[in-house]
This record gives sequence, structure tokens and C-alpha cells, in this order.
Amino acid sequence: MIKVLLADDQALVRAGFRALLDAQSDIEVVGEAADGAEAVRMAVQTRPDVVLMDIRMPVLDGLEATRQIAADARLADVRIVILTTFDLDEYVFEALRVGASGFLVKDTEPVDLLRGVRAVAGGDALLSPGVTRRLIEEFASRSRAPLTPMTLDALTDREREVMALVGAGLSNEDIAAKLFVSPATAKTHVSRAMIKLGARDRAQLVVFAYEAGLVRPGWLG
Repeated sequence: MIKVLLADDQALVRAGFRALLDAQSDIEVVGEAADGAEAVRMAVQTRPDVVLMDIRMPVLDGLEATRQIAADARLADVRIVILTTFDLDEYVFEALRVGASGFLVKDTEPVDLLRGVRAVAGGDALLSPGVTRRLIEEFASRSRAPLTPMTLDALTDREREVMALVGAGLSNEDIAAKLFVSPATAKTHVSRAMIKLGARDRAQLVVFAYEAGLVRPGWLG
């Protein structure tokens, strides 16, 4: 079972998500939070696989709640999906920087929400390449200093190359085809780059690629 925690200050939104998720045989809603502080407490209590986190909430907003959950070693396996009303949202970019695994706009189709929850629970980043690229290009150039110094000395040339392709929105299969290697080899390079840079997941590696200058806003056209 995939355990999901809902964090949104609108009870009607939570009820709609709960009805959809609880109707699935492989998903269980383990709790609901009406603000960010409650979301952090409930994440510790329930240890969900996935948190669906509204970005704008009272007491503690979704950005700070994401930061706290991502920084808690006890919650290292918890994946956070940010819910937003529009895709080009500066707060979403910051949430990706501090540890969110992806984002969904609230009017997404139910089938896409379910697919997203299952993907994130399975270890994938929930990033639509086109939307994510526009989001990061919009805000990367004016973001604050990187969370950690983006010294890439620890990476091999191939790992840097792969990291740049991840930043460009390519999947492991796409990277493998471009570099004429197997998907397993591409995945290994991605994993090693994440470990060396301390990236929580693929979503954070994308942000790091921009902040390190491996991908330049606008270069993909």
C-alpha cells in the first residue's frame, strides 16, 4: 500500500483528493493536515510514502513544511509533491530546491494525479519536462545562492554530461540513447551524481544542474 498524507487548508480539496485516492486498491490516505505545521507533525507520526502539499497554507506554508520534512533524517523516505494553482510558481521552484520530488497543478486530471502518486512512491521525480524547464528557466537566474556549493570536482566528465541531460529533462532511456549506453548505465551515472552532490532525488538534481551552470536558462529554446 502507498500511504499518502494530504496537506491543504481547504477541507473541500482534501475531501476530493481523499475520495479519489481511497478508492484505489493500492493507496491509503493516512492523514489530513490543514496547515504546514500540522503536516510536519503528521509526517513524523504517520511516516507516509507521499505527501501532497499545498504551497500556500496558514501557520506554516508548504515551502517551509517541505524544508523541514526534507531535512528530517527520520523522514528520508518521504516524498513530497507540491500542489499549486498555476505551473509557473516561484514557490514551487524553491520547493524543488529544498527537497520536493515534483509538483502538480490542482486542476490536473484524476488519472494523472494517481499516476503521479504512484510514480513518486516508486522513486521517480514527478516532473513534466516542458513545464519544469519553463519553471526553472523562469526562476533559476534570480534564485538565491545554491543550498550547497556547486563544486563539481567530485563528478567525472561523464557524470557532468549526464547531469546536464537530466537538467534538460531527459529520462534515463533518453540519456542512454543519446550517449549510446544502456539505460542501466545511464541510471548508474545519475545515481552517482546524486550521491556525490547530496541531491535528495532527481528533481533536486535538475535544480542543481541549473545552479551549477551545466544548463543555462533559454539554451533549449
